[in-house]
Amino acid sequence: MKRLALASAFAALAWPAMAEDITIGFAIAKSGWMEAYDTPAATAAKIRIYEINANGGLLGRQIKWVEADTKTDRQQSAKAGLQVIDEGADMMIVSCDYDFGAPAALSAEAEGMVSFFLCAEDVKAGIQGVGPHSFSGSVLAAVQGATMAEWSHARRGARTGYVLLDTTIEYNKGICSGFDWMFPRIDGTEIVGRDTFKNDDASIASQITRIKALPDEPDVIMLCSYIPGAASAVRQIRAAGINSLILNGSAVDGSYWLDATPDLSGFAVPVQGSIYGDDPRPEVEAFNQSYEKATGARPASSYAYPGYVLLDLWAKAVERAGSLDGASVTAELERMQGEPTAFGPRTFTADLHHQNFAEMQIVEITNGKPAVADNWTISQPVPLDVLLK
Repeated sequence: MKRLALASAFAALAWPAMAEDITIGFAIAKSGWMEAYDTPAATAAKIRIYEINANGGLLGRQIKWVEADTKTDRQQSAKAGLQVIDEGADMMIVSCDYDFGAPAALSAEAEGMVSFFLCAEDVKAGIQGVGPHSFSGSVLAAVQGATMAEWSHARRGARTGYVLLDTTIEYNKGICSGFDWMFPRIDGTEIVGRDTFKNDDASIASQITRIKALPDEPDVIMLCSYIPGAASAVRQIRAAGINSLILNGSAVDGSYWLDATPDLSGFAVPVQGSIYGDDPRPEVEAFNQSYEKATGARPASSYAYPGYVLLDLWAKAVERAGSLDGASVTAELERMQGEPTAFGPRTFTADLHHQNFAEMQIVEITNGKPAVADNWTISQPVPLDVLLK
């Protein structure tokens, strides 16, 4: 039903592009596990397209789109990128994750075309891994880890931390690198241990044994993972009687996985906006309602939001450049310093096409119910050398 509602809401926008239209190419996962991240963010981008078209379009032209399915496969990603270029794309939007979006983005880079990762949070999803015309609509994973380090100390008195890294994808490593950078910088804090696992590991019993062998239970466990591995790890940690405050990144935002961890408490994540109707900024709830109107349901996680942000920023840059030319649009994007968006200000520079500093809402789960508990902005941007580790 959700897919039918979405198709109905956007049917008029999905016609094949004509020469006078501006064409956006979505080379994204419409199948496979990445679809759960790509579809909401792509839907948000299409909502912004609809709004722009309803207000007269961009450069006096309507925006249309074409799509190709990467199938959550790196080889298919490269093919999808080439397909949307062949179908006339003027800019390209690629998958949320660097590993799966980069092959498509590299095909856009070869054409001198601007590309945006829907919600990738690894610094390589940009200049460092693709090239000078590549950007991300999201906030870096390292910022999320650093945010949780500083917030947990300031608000919860955390002095000892344990790092548990899921090494499956680069995003997870970014969360932990941000925590590793920020937490020891705070006076009186210490990382008392660290361990690794894989997302598809059925058991983390040995890792839990090592946590329980510590002289004292750590104040916080920085769990750097995504669903389903994160849910499994949380369930096992709590089943073992470990009551530390568990922290993670935005990838586990949403209540869709909480049936796997009944009555969970003491779990907190940073998000760009709240899907729960309690965000302090009215613009965020206005978007949630627009999303529900388009799809029949509210966003399942905050990963929808970067799609809206990237389309908004790209359109502003195109208007200011008066052109779709990749170099001209890139130059305008790099001039954005604290550019207002519905989800907070955004900045790009000639060295970094990501956000290494941003206000985050802190969502905490208590008795199985997630809600905004606080907001936090890290005291200083995460340096580029930390992002590149």
